[in-house]
Amino acid sequence: MKYLVTGAAGFIGFHVATKLCSQGYDVVGIDNLNDYYDVNLKLARLAELDKFTANNTSNTAGLFQFIKLDLTDREGMAELFTEEKFDRVIHLAAQAGVRYSIENPMAYADSNLIGHLTILEGCRNNNVKHLIYASSSSVYGLNNKTPFSTSDSVDHPVSLYAATKKSNELMAHSYSHLYGIPTTGLRFFTVYGSWGRPDMAPYIFTKKILDGETIDINNNGDMWRDFTHVDDIVEGVVRIADVIPTRDDSWKVESGSPASSSAPYSVYNIGHGSPINLMGFVKAIEDELGVEAKKNFREMQPGDVYQTFAEVNDLFDATGYKSKVSVAEGVAEFVSWFKKFYQK
Repeated sequence: MKYLVTGAAGFIGFHVATKLCSQGYDVVGIDNLNDYYDVNLKLARLAELDKFTANNTSNTAGLFQFIKLDLTDREGMAELFTEEKFDRVIHLAAQAGVRYSIENPMAYADSNLIGHLTILEGCRNNNVKHLIYASSSSVYGLNNKTPFSTSDSVDHPVSLYAATKKSNELMAHSYSHLYGIPTTGLRFFTVYGSWGRPDMAPYIFTKKILDGETIDINNNGDMWRDFTHVDDIVEGVVRIADVIPTRDDSWKVESGSPASSSAPYSVYNIGHGSPINLMGFVKAIEDELGVEAKKNFREMQPGDVYQTFAEVNDLFDATGYKSKVSVAEGVAEFVSWFKKFYQK
């Protein structure tokens, strides 16, 4: 079986590609290697994947091949799908970041909307058996009901990033309905861990604390996040790839869940399922580093939400998925990687 993993040089994409290759699957990874954050970190992730490439004679697992390609390159993407004949696609590439979407909205239209459409077209024209794609907990927007359930309304996003992720779900449903393409959307909840992104709080906090700099604490610390370690995320992604949605002609809009359909379409939350206060997460980093952070408490920032909290029963029922990595364990793993990678 051959997988396409988009965003393979990215945080989650790198981990997913590694997991699939270690399980014996062949993986083609694509990424445009943009400079939204340090390209050297992306290249270092790809270097880690070299152990699965054809030029590594000691490789006994699946094969990994990297192709530098932008999702918006319509001809290049069409050619890729035609030549490689993927069985499954795990689409993780996107322009990430809530605050960056306020400053650079057009980047999100290109990567998250046009890029998603080229993936859907590739799947439609090449008989892909299952498309799994990244959505986000940010789609819940102004929803204050917790835990967040896939049966909740997601029609009031508070950032353009969130709006593009909701749009991805709608686009996927239309292709599932029109062309019978099995699609599964995964709403990720605050993923962290080794090889994490430099624009995310765990990375920023760790770096600044080690450098003796002040960290910004939004909403004066009164925020809750369903921090989910990347190992748990990857386990859920790989498991759901085997759960291919099918048609359900008995499903009705009036009575059915918005996370399913008469079309072969599904949406799941994927998170830890137990949110932690932001100050508790900072304390876990401080404890692991043995250093108390200098803190600047400030108001809620544009695009932020007060709380995220994943209801994951549907994913458990479908796959047996259950998060295993505690915050203390996850922070220890991340800090260990950070100190080793940056020689701190």
